[in-house]
Amino acid sequence: MTSVSAIVPATNAPPTLDACLDAIRGAEEPPEELIVVTEGDGPADARNRGAARAGGDVLVFVDADVLVHRDAFARIRAGFESDPELAALFGSYDDLPADPGTVSTFRNLLHHQVHQEGAGRASTFWAGLGAVRRDVFAASGGFDAARYRVPSIEDIELGSRLAEAGCQIRLDPEVQGTHLKAWSLGSMVATDLWDRGVPWVELLLRRGSGSAALNLGWRHRLSALASLAAAGALLRGRLGRVLVAVGVLVALNRSFYSLLVRRQGRARAAAGVGLHVLHHLVGVLSVPVGIVEYLRSRDR
Repeated sequence: MTSVSAIVPATNAPPTLDACLDAIRGAEEPPEELIVVTEGDGPADARNRGAARAGGDVLVFVDADVLVHRDAFARIRAGFESDPELAALFGSYDDLPADPGTVSTFRNLLHHQVHQEGAGRASTFWAGLGAVRRDVFAASGGFDAARYRVPSIEDIELGSRLAEAGCQIRLDPEVQGTHLKAWSLGSMVATDLWDRGVPWVELLLRRGSGSAALNLGWRHRLSALASLAAAGALLRGRLGRVLVAVGVLVALNRSFYSLLVRRQGRARAAAGVGLHVLHHLVGVLSVPVGIVEYLRSRDR
């Protein structure tokens, strides 16, 4: 049987850590080794330190605010044992986030939906609940802890390097965990802009290539254009055009909005449309800001 080492970065003494560890220990086919890393300069560095101490064939990274489902490790083992060529595998948040707030539910369900729709061969990685063969991880050099000292896109950057090296990565949407994080509107915007959007633009510019991974796919790009059109029409007082643009957004994302209705009801799902527009507008803003940051870094 494939041996597994679970690695949990916990450098900021997260209050959810005990619940996270209990879920890991209580899982079916739990990991042979559970490593909690409380030292290090950010989660990327903590994960690298944990990987250096691990002895399992497969490293499973679990964020300290995630409760793995009981079958998560069994599914991960089965994935690697059934495909010797598989280098990395990652999963998804489930559709029952712990915090009931409108922003938290929207943000976590959006992540869930994107990962559910992205099942199969992948060119990225997610360290919230993701696994890599230990020898592949070591050969890649691990997470870029020098560049990413705060939670950011260190997992996406690792996935892009693995994919460029010809490694096979798979998104298994049935490998799931419950997210315990409570989001506010401010934290959502700040994360989408500074911790995700801008670093992702910089990464694409450094790599010199585009990407259609997960939320960079064609539907998400069209959704961003629809959101931009809606905002522009609203500023000009063209309410008819606002409705048309929002209608396009809803049509493009009808499966996601259906999920919001099932989980939140129609009124809060309607608020989710506004949050979705804001999410895409922040993504659009990330492009020029990311270009400026990339040029500044080149000058330095």
